[in-house]
Amino acid sequence: MGDAPGHTLITQHVAYLRTQRRLAERTLAMYGDAFARLEALCEPEGLALDALRSHHVRGWIARLHAQGLGPRSLAITLAAWRGLFKWMGREGLAKVNPADGIKPPKAAKPLPKALSVDQAVQLAEQAPRLSPPTAASPAAAARQEREAPWLAARDAAMIELLYSSGLRSAELIGLDVAASPQAAGWIDLQAAEAHVLGKGHKRRSVPVGSAALRALRHWLDVRASLTAPQDNALFLSRLGTRLTPMQLRNRLKQLAQLAGLPTHVHPHMLRHSFASHLLQSSGDLRAVQELLGHAHITTTQVYTKLDFQHLAKVYDAAHPRARRKP
Repeated sequence: MGDAPGHTLITQHVAYLRTQRRLAERTLAMYGDAFARLEALCEPEGLALDALRSHHVRGWIARLHAQGLGPRSLAITLAAWRGLFKWMGREGLAKVNPADGIKPPKAAKPLPKALSVDQAVQLAEQAPRLSPPTAASPAAAARQEREAPWLAARDAAMIELLYSSGLRSAELIGLDVAASPQAAGWIDLQAAEAHVLGKGHKRRSVPVGSAALRALRHWLDVRASLTAPQDNALFLSRLGTRLTPMQLRNRLKQLAQLAGLPTHVHPHMLRHSFASHLLQSSGDLRAVQELLGHAHITTTQVYTKLDFQHLAKVYDAAHPRARRKP
């Protein structure tokens, strides 16, 4: 559509989502893809946004599905379109919401992947070790060797905190060294609590385990000795700035490989592991929901399925009547 009225409306709506709804950048990116699809579908037919009706949307969703777009992507696309037309209605720019009542194809919801308890401990124990230099040049290898002690202290604190408290990656990297009116989150070492800003800008406090507290205290001592950190962030990059989500993912992937884990490990996997292992031990679904910061219990209930899978494996391995005789 280029600079057509529809494109302008979408640009205004995205600005509304960013400033008023305060959607996460990743969500905005997915919604941007959905709006790009909408523009690409409208353009060949010369349709303005306010001229769209349900038969257009229904046909386009079927076409996108036939072209290979998965049910989850279709659901996100429909949610983005529905929100756009709802906003247009409130602004007096559309009389109907053509995406209302249209549902994407159903898909089996994959279970979250979690580490076993042994794997989580193996990863946590790997972090404090000094990683062997991997740089090609002697100068770069020497720099890596100098950095290794503080990186090991930082990595150990991050992994212990992710596994101990079930934080999202954004919550972890959003932590500051100390509480302040500007801080999105911080650690209260005395109370053994992490105060974080979660989804929907909702604050919550979660306990921090003793292993994580030890690692955090060590990291804070090391951090204090660094040369002029450029940020109040608790977790810093090599440049002294707040760690980014990609840096966190890449570092965790590297540490998992060094630990010899047979699976790709990402920050959310430690959150899944926290929830699964806590539920296995306590059976208290409501408590796990509160600790994870889930708005709805149905979001947390997926871990009951994960817990059942674990119990089924234990049964198959241990019960004398579990296996059939050959």
